[in-house]
Amino acid sequence: MEVRKLSISWQFLIVLVLILQILSALDFDPYRVLGVSRTASQADIKKAYKKLAREWHPDKNKDPGAEDKFIQISKAYEILSNEEKRSNYDQYGDAGENQGYQKQQQQREYRFRHFHENFYFDESFFHFPFNSERRDSIDEKYLLHFSHYVNEVVPDSFKKPYLIKITSDWCFSCIHIEPVWKEVVQELEELGVGIGVVHAGYERRLAHHLGAHSTPSILGIINGKISFFHNAVVRENLRQFVESLLPGNLVEKVTNKNYVRFLSGWQQENKPHVLLFDQMPVVPLLYKLTAFAYKDYLSFGYVHVGFRGTEEMTRQYNINVYAPTLLIFKEHINKPADVIQARGMKKQIIDDFIAQNKYLLAARLTSQKLFHELCPVKRSHRQRKYCVVLLTAETTKLSKPFEAFLSFALANTQDTVRFVHVYSNRQQEFANTLLPDSEVFQGKSAVSILERRNTAGRVVYKTLADPWTGSESDKFILLGYLDQLRKDPALLSSEAVLPDLTDELAPVFFLRWLYSASDYISDCWDSVVHNNWREMMPLLSLIFSALFILFGTVIVQAFSDSNDERESSPPDKEEAQEKTGKTEPSFTKENSSKVPKKGFVEVTELTDVTYTSNLVRLRPGHMNVVLILSNSTKTSLLQKFALEVYTFTGSSCLHFSFLSLDKHREWLEYLLEFAQDAAPIPNQYDKHFMERDYTGYVLALNGHKKYFCLFKPQKTVEEEEAMGSCSDLDSSLHLGESRGKPACGLGSRPIKGKLSKLSLWMERLLEGSLQRFYIPSWPELD
Repeated sequence: MEVRKLSISWQFLIVLVLILQILSALDFDPYRVLGVSRTASQADIKKAYKKLAREWHPDKNKDPGAEDKFIQISKAYEILSNEEKRSNYDQYGDAGENQGYQKQQQQREYRFRHFHENFYFDESFFHFPFNSERRDSIDEKYLLHFSHYVNEVVPDSFKKPYLIKITSDWCFSCIHIEPVWKEVVQELEELGVGIGVVHAGYERRLAHHLGAHSTPSILGIINGKISFFHNAVVRENLRQFVESLLPGNLVEKVTNKNYVRFLSGWQQENKPHVLLFDQMPVVPLLYKLTAFAYKDYLSFGYVHVGFRGTEEMTRQYNINVYAPTLLIFKEHINKPADVIQARGMKKQIIDDFIAQNKYLLAARLTSQKLFHELCPVKRSHRQRKYCVVLLTAETTKLSKPFEAFLSFALANTQDTVRFVHVYSNRQQEFANTLLPDSEVFQGKSAVSILERRNTAGRVVYKTLADPWTGSESDKFILLGYLDQLRKDPALLSSEAVLPDLTDELAPVFFLRWLYSASDYISDCWDSVVHNNWREMMPLLSLIFSALFILFGTVIVQAFSDSNDERESSPPDKEEAQEKTGKTEPSFTKENSSKVPKKGFVEVTELTDVTYTSNLVRLRPGHMNVVLILSNSTKTSLLQKFALEVYTFTGSSCLHFSFLSLDKHREWLEYLLEFAQDAAPIPNQYDKHFMERDYTGYVLALNGHKKYFCLFKPQKTVEEEEAMGSCSDLDSSLHLGESRGKPACGLGSRPIKGKLSKLSLWMERLLEGSLQRFYIPSWPELD
């Protein structure tokens, strides 16, 4: 009896688990998330999405669950705004694109039916990771948003490279590379590589900005530059890809022949020099990443102790060849300033070691940034920082005053004092501010003790009365001042405002221009080699258009008859045109072939009646050029539109229409959302959202391929003030026929100016060089 009760209890527990599984699978309902009915139109869905997205956007809503709620809203809108996904969801309960696969899943669930007809096992019961909700939580840790990428990742990429994966839901290839990605992430993150994951479904703006048009995609970012990974996704290839992102001159190979030159470079570079002794034939990736992170402060070299030609250095610095050894040299190349030795060096140990030795003992002030770091502004009485500045002349070899100043800095034990030096001939204004107006210091060195009071350059200081020669008496006087300063800060009695230091190590303009040109050429070459035609199409179109115009002009001039060039229109025709006084546009011989036989432009209004025939079911290869106007600008814009597109009406593939902004604003704004650029976009949910002026916009709509091109006029404040009410105009506009005084008067002139460059845009449209914006489906025109 007890066994039977126990069996019934187990059966009840299993049925309860199955019910919970089914409820979790059916928990996400896009209609319920957006708060719309199943019969809601696209306009209602869009309104609900805008309202909820404005309310739950993480940048505006500080609720802890706002981000998750915003993701659900975006996912629901992605399903319901696409008619195909919406149909799949209504029919099968999911938005998958492969219906055949879903039918197989339903049959598979039917086979695993247990205990009752209505209880099924779904895919979540077996933990099969088809979507992001069931994926491993490792990606959740590295998810990137657009603001996070722009404000943190890009600035941080100047200190370390980033490896970013682009993924999406229902991506089988993403699942395939997941084990390799986990292994590589664990290894590279410990070395100091930044990791990021972008979900293309929820972060379309960021994915478009990165140029990722398919999933999965892997890319690297360094110094703000994006590079795509194009090889097989294996651990070694990804490691080599990260290493290839780093500059090739970060670490110098050092041997017995060049180590003296390498270590002696501290005077020109104004940096400490680091040497790593190791048995590896290649430079470790951890060391390269460290060199990249601290490239502005130190110079890095590598010594392969197993290589012939390094024995002299190994003996001189007493190196243990069986363990990696890291040495830092400052002003003295015969003895390292600091040493660390360990068999397994970790990133944290190396970073702490490098951070303690970022500067020379008496570094030279070569820029204002370095001055801020070495001599920070006083924050409180307990955090006083004093700078002892040696003002000396530039010499090829170390002078006696500088060597004495360096030995004094080496013997200093006070943490509140920093020793620096300045070349008086390079920083004349800075040196003259600290030196008294006396001929005693002409051509000689001087020492000043200063304390910065604010970032504007205000300092209090005291300059030693006599020039600095480096004698024992000079050292004794300076030591006495420093001891007295610890008890009496009022010793610094002089006050001044120091000018900003000039950047001595900044490259000249020509070198900066050369580096920029080199980077641009390398980017173009990389795009061509890897067939990244989507980004290269505008550039290639521009190049081929320029070549076509150039060679076309040369050929026409070479073979044209000189007599034909001197031909002109008969005088009687010219007189006839003057008498008629018509405003019919004239055409040259070059574009006479484009002139249509008819003398007017057929412009029809795009309404719900003509919408299907003029757009949705437009024949392949045909495009509809639509002008956006309002009731007040209808007459003036249509007149200018007809004049601009008249020369293109000879093509039977082009149709011309206009759309009333007063009637169909929501339809237009839905399309314009797909034409937004990734970097910086104005907030579309501001208080002026319903007041935007789209008059003068022109859309070239390809109904068959579901894309459009966009022409945006350059609006000014004068144009908006000059808008007046204009009367309606006929759908067919006759060119050359005088219609009397314009309805808008002088106020229509700035309105017409919106379409001043439309003819050039039409030429690029026929060339196929305009950017195309694809949409999932054409929305209804209510």
